[in-house]
Amino acid sequence: MTKARCPLCGCEKFYVKDPDDEYEMYTFECQDGEVCFDPEAAECNPPAPESKTETYCDRCAWHDRFETLKK
Repeated sequence: MTKARCPLCGCEKFYVKDPDDEYEMYTFECQDGEVCFDPEAAECNPPAPESKTETYCDRCAWHDRFETLKK
C-alpha cells in the first residue's frame, strides 16, 4: 500500500475545503491513488476531490491541485 506524502514535510494527511463553505474542511489520506476520508468527514458525504481540486497539507503550508498527489 502506497500513501501520498506532502512534498514539503512528508505528512500523509490532507484536507479539502467544502466548495459551498470555505470553513468546512474534510481530512483524508490518499492510499494507492484512492481517497480515504476520516470517519467524521465520511459521515458528511464530502465531495471526492477531482484533479484540479485545491488540496492542503494537514501539517504545513503546502497546497496544490489534487492531481499532484497522485504522481
